[in-house]
Amino acid sequence: MANSTSLVLGQNSLIFALKLAFPDVSLARNPERRGLVMSDGSERREARRFNMNLPLRVLPREDRGRELNAQTRDLSYRGLYFLAEADFEVGNEIDFVITLPQQVTQSGDVNIRCHGRIVRIEPTENGRVGIAAQIARYEFMPAAATAA
Repeated sequence: MANSTSLVLGQNSLIFALKLAFPDVSLARNPERRGLVMSDGSERREARRFNMNLPLRVLPREDRGRELNAQTRDLSYRGLYFLAEADFEVGNEIDFVITLPQQVTQSGDVNIRCHGRIVRIEPTENGRVGIAAQIARYEFMPAAATAA
C-alpha cells in the first residue's frame, strides 16, 4: 500500500489503528477545533480530534426509549461531537454505536459500542442539536452481534 494513510486514535497506546488506502477518505486534523483554551493559554483537550462523518446509533437508556440515528462531526479516542434531533441533558450517560465503514477498515463494517457522558449541548441553525460526549469505555462488537 504505497498510497495509504495510517490513523491511530489513541495517546500512549494503540487503541484504534486503521490503514486507509482510499484518497477520497479524509481524516484531517481539525485545526479550528483544538479544544477549550484556558485563561493561561493552555489547551484543555488532551486527545487529537479527527473530522469524520460516521454513522452513529444512540441506544435507548430505558426500555420504552427508541434508538436514534445520527452522524458524527468529529471524534477522538476520548470523545466525539455529533448532531441529532433529540433532547439531551449535560451530565446524562449515553450509550452509542459508531460504525467504521468498509472504506475505512478495508474489510467489513466495524461497530464500536461506547458508553459515555454528555459534556456539552449546542443549538444549531438547522434545528438540530450539537452534542459533545466524553467516552468512558468502548468495545469492538463482533460481526455476528451487529448483523440484523
